[in-house]
Amino acid sequence: MTVNTINEIASQIDAHIQKCGGGYSNWYCGIASEPRKRLFVDHNVDEKNGSWIYKDAGSENAARQIEQHFLNKGCKGGGGGGDYTTHYVYAYHISNSTRE
Repeated sequence: MTVNTINEIASQIDAHIQKCGGGYSNWYCGIASEPRKRLFVDHNVDEKNGSWIYKDAGSENAARQIEQHFLNKGCKGGGGGGDYTTHYVYAYHISNSTRE
């Protein structure tokens, strides 16, 4: 994964957050090997009406770099999760029904 690709993915997620609104502190960012399960089962994000996004970063290292970028911007979450199979980065708008 090149730096340009990492920056492209971060820009796509950033654009989604800006479009949906709420500020970084109202968003959660994480990494997962199964992002749909993580979003819709573990975090209880509303698939149809919630604001969410995930991208395949191509590698665990790239996913962790993108996750850290958004944590540094103020998103909720915490580094250190996942394992070597974790190459998706995801973000969702925190609501009353989501579980962080």
